[in-house]
Amino acid sequence: MDTARAADRKLAIATNPGQKATGARVLADMLAGYGVSHVFMVPAVLRRTMAELERRTAIHRIQTHGEKAAAYMADGYARACGRPGICMAQHVGALNLAAGLRDAYLAHSPVLAFTGGRDSRTKFRKLYQEVDDVPAFEQVTKFNATVDAAERIPDLVRQAFRVAVSGAPGPVHLQFRGNEGQVDADEAEIEAICEPMFSRVPPFRPEPELGSVRQALALLEQAERPVLVAGGGVRASGAAAELVALAEKLAVPVATSLNGKDVIRGDHPLAAGVVGTYSRESANLLVAQADLVCFIGTATGGMTTNIWNCPKVGVAAIQIDIDPEALGRNYPLRAAVLGDAKAVLARMVEHADAATAKRRSAWIATARTLCRDWREKYRPMLESNAVPIRPERLCNELTQHMPDNAIVLADTGHAGMWMGGMFDLNRENQSYLRSAGHLGWAFPAALGAKCAAPQRPVVVFTGDSGFWYHIAEIETAVRWNINAVTVVNNNGGGNQSKRGFDRAYGGQQTEQARELWTFRPVNFARIAEEIGALGIRIERPSELSPALYRAVEADRPVVLDVVTDIEALAPLAV
Repeated sequence: MDTARAADRKLAIATNPGQKATGARVLADMLAGYGVSHVFMVPAVLRRTMAELERRTAIHRIQTHGEKAAAYMADGYARACGRPGICMAQHVGALNLAAGLRDAYLAHSPVLAFTGGRDSRTKFRKLYQEVDDVPAFEQVTKFNATVDAAERIPDLVRQAFRVAVSGAPGPVHLQFRGNEGQVDADEAEIEAICEPMFSRVPPFRPEPELGSVRQALALLEQAERPVLVAGGGVRASGAAAELVALAEKLAVPVATSLNGKDVIRGDHPLAAGVVGTYSRESANLLVAQADLVCFIGTATGGMTTNIWNCPKVGVAAIQIDIDPEALGRNYPLRAAVLGDAKAVLARMVEHADAATAKRRSAWIATARTLCRDWREKYRPMLESNAVPIRPERLCNELTQHMPDNAIVLADTGHAGMWMGGMFDLNRENQSYLRSAGHLGWAFPAALGAKCAAPQRPVVVFTGDSGFWYHIAEIETAVRWNINAVTVVNNNGGGNQSKRGFDRAYGGQQTEQARELWTFRPVNFARIAEEIGALGIRIERPSELSPALYRAVEADRPVVLDVVTDIEALAPLAV
């Protein structure tokens, strides 16, 4: 255990026991004790706590223009640094905050949501704006509770942090009594007892049973065409080095989920790319040919498996996961290993027989051929000089010119398809975060990521459809000096919908049908400049790399408005 981790395992007492304190003081002390640096909120909520936070200069209060954006910022913060992100909203905005937690829930991101709520003294009397919001959080949280008295703040906040980061991480919700959470103004004999070991993911590294490790290894060593499919659990565990070490020792190719895209360099000889629906053709073809698939830290959901077609259900499978309920959920298993990904992979590397790698030389050659064939197939588009700009060329420019330590975020829809298949991370210290399914997530999430890692370049890829959702947060970025770079794939429409409308209209749409998925032409660079950010309009491929370098060096928020071809459709999964 390293020194920092050892220090995190100690208890910290921030107030003197036996003395009265306001809930606000204790809550602020606890947030500081857990190492929180930012809270993202729409006022007015927990006003007394906000005043207390003002006295703790290490905690920044980021006021946003919408509750959903606040939740996305907290999510991006959490995924970027592994510490819980905090978002807040008053009672009337709670449902918007709940909607924003859905992506964090699907992506296993540790987010703490604090809201105001009903007061027992006024329930059922038609108080202004009153609705019972607690049930709405039940489906998108691991823990959902009400704080009805100041005495409960210490234990419920500790429980919130504990649940958010333990096991498979996820969001939690605390509803504080009063429409603005006024319970924080009450006094009680309470103290701010923190448990810093629960301030980051993972707090524990459950070791696997050696017998299950050996069983999984025996299957891998005997297989002629195995493949490792690495998911977000590998990323959350910080197990990239162990994953690559195992792959190299046994000569096994690696495909990743979208959440695990950054656990192996895109130019590594064993990297096949992203598998599933928003994928790379080479990865799907490789996984489809495998005689053994080893899933590591992935829930084997529909996106990662292209609706359980890649691989087909029935293939010989191994699964490694920290969540026992995930093991065997979608694929019958030859072996299952319960434990933290880093701990499991370290044991596997320790006990693996490197001599068995030679039996997979033909399989490795097949994997490299598939990857080479994919690149040759798409090279004309990746290097295209067409105007309007091809999205493939845009993604390739980002691959070639992304800063070494950048955090890259991608929206869902076509943005997720383009970046999942056409973009590579070619440095170990580059990170990748993606929307788990909610269009518009990426831009505000990038602002949260930049707050979590202010010294790292943060570059977000979204389309104009996604950017419109939370465009007001440009002002938030400018006001709080959150200097992320936003790349907008601006084709004037949501053209992922084009195929669906083609089918609906029997193959050829009417002009009126196109109104359902196209927009007016807009210059986002001009909008950004008006708000106070740096806006750069890009209309030719040759302008891409100079603009990216300028954007990364700029000491202000940047919007790169890239004019692309609306007829360019991302390739469908094979």
